[in-house]
Amino acid sequence: MIFDTHAHYDDEQFDTDREDLLREIFSANIDKIVNVGADMETSRASVALANAHPEIYAAVGVHPSDIACLNEEAYDELRRLAAEERVVAIGEIGLDYYWDKEPEVQSAQRDAFKRQLELAREVKLPIIIHSREAAKDTMDILTAEPHVDNPGIIHCYSYSVEQAREYVKMGYYIGVGGVITFKNAKTLRKVVEEVPLERIVLETDCPYLAPEPNRGKRNYSLYLKFVAEKIAEIKEISVEKVEKMTYQNALTVYGLQKGE
Repeated sequence: MIFDTHAHYDDEQFDTDREDLLREIFSANIDKIVNVGADMETSRASVALANAHPEIYAAVGVHPSDIACLNEEAYDELRRLAAEERVVAIGEIGLDYYWDKEPEVQSAQRDAFKRQLELAREVKLPIIIHSREAAKDTMDILTAEPHVDNPGIIHCYSYSVEQAREYVKMGYYIGVGGVITFKNAKTLRKVVEEVPLERIVLETDCPYLAPEPNRGKRNYSLYLKFVAEKIAEIKEISVEKVEKMTYQNALTVYGLQKGE
């Protein structure tokens, strides 16, 4: 069975066939999904999806490119949402310098990241970290912040092998999705080769980043079989071992038990 640790089934790309698609997914090899918030609206939607489907859990948080919505009322609401029974993480939170180049915007992202890290510690939930073209600042903040036993996942990992090793030492899991199947993903393949399977989780980030041979199409959880196959190929192990270990890793990072 497969655990999709990062999805966005609340996205409008699923509006026409969401329920049919979820039925298809859960009648196949997908056992659990965490639907991840990116702003206040999608955080609420993630909780609603989790409450409607026993196979879905929610993460709540605000993506670095959407921090304009954050004020004290928003933080209070995130705190309330985090107390919901089916919320298992704070995310996705972090830094994204790809779109936002202005120093004052990047400074605001860092402040929002630290504040949401503080919230995660307060509510005792792991974090899902989005980091794009912000390798040093992300590492510096996470290194400086108080240590927690179960820190979370580096989502859609895109940095060096050396940094991956550091994150693993810090207790993080490395999120691997469709990018691992792309021809130009040489560094990520090296990361997967080097990082212990015990520290890797599978994720779609759907509807985005569909793996080969479906690159460019709408992504969904059944395509994770191609990600598992590529990891198995890189590590020279069976697909079954990849699925079993990454499933257990996902349960561990989200504090869940098999059968919940």
